[in-house]
Amino acid sequence: MLRRYIVERRSWIALFLFLQVLILLIAFVDPSIPFKSLLYGVLLSLPIFIFFFLVRYQKETKFYKSIELWDQVNGITALVEAESPIEKIVEESVIAQNERYRNELSQRMMEMEQEKDEMLSWIHEVKTPLTTMKLMIERSNDETLKKQLMYEWLRIHLLLDQQLHQKRIPFIKNDLYIEQSELEQIIFKEIKELKSWCMQKGIGFDVHLQVREVLTDAKWLGFIIRQLLTNAIKYSESSDIIIESERNADGQTRLVIKDFGRGIDPKDLPRIFEKGFTSTIQHQDSAATGMGLYLTQKVAHSLLIRIDVSSNLGAGTTFTLTFPKNNEFVNITSM
Repeated sequence: MLRRYIVERRSWIALFLFLQVLILLIAFVDPSIPFKSLLYGVLLSLPIFIFFFLVRYQKETKFYKSIELWDQVNGITALVEAESPIEKIVEESVIAQNERYRNELSQRMMEMEQEKDEMLSWIHEVKTPLTTMKLMIERSNDETLKKQLMYEWLRIHLLLDQQLHQKRIPFIKNDLYIEQSELEQIIFKEIKELKSWCMQKGIGFDVHLQVREVLTDAKWLGFIIRQLLTNAIKYSESSDIIIESERNADGQTRLVIKDFGRGIDPKDLPRIFEKGFTSTIQHQDSAATGMGLYLTQKVAHSLLIRIDVSSNLGAGTTFTLTFPKNNEFVNITSM
């Protein structure tokens, strides 16, 4: 701040120095004026000017320092009260801008909330005929047609479910309920949902759970597992998906989901959690939305879960969920 203040006041400093040099120059040119006396006066004025400059620096920058460190979340009250007329002009502008910003933010939040409610209402309405459709499909006697219809029904169901959670994610902090959750119950519920698709592709599951409980939100963890299993099934054929849980050296629970499918190209790995990213080797895949892993990462971040991924192209992919220690939930258990 001091350097910027000096730059701001450089014209005043230059004027002061110019006047001191001018006084000495006049005394030097005019013999009737005692040069030593004026030189003494100039040397005396320099420390006075420096002292004055530092005092003014403290006084004039106090308000601007508060603006520089201002956290808008705390509102205008965090600012130091303006004293000079120029500072008051700045303060009034900042207050007006902040008020306009808060009004616009409030309006956008209301619009988002309304849009979310409308979308959620629509999705829940669509689920009713979908449930009826599933019952009708299950009554079909043509097994080949039944499997095909059930697969297409499941695709619609998963896309609607993804859209439902996508609209809820911005408000996830209001929806978290952290409790001891049964991993086996959550995992088998998701496997059951995907059963028809797995049977069609000849995919089985090998589940070994050394750790059976984790402290988390069961509903949102189910969403994460659903997205990872959906990815694993989509890119696998006639193979098993391995699901294991264990406790690492730091005492954290790890959930590993490993498939033996298509795998991920090494150059794609850093980008798989980006919004809308699909694949560079299967870019023509119109069924891929590029949203599943993006939403998974956002939910995992809210649950303090770290997701690691390793993959060999053509050999399969492994996703590892590392759950936080119980004491790390202090920041979110009050939500």
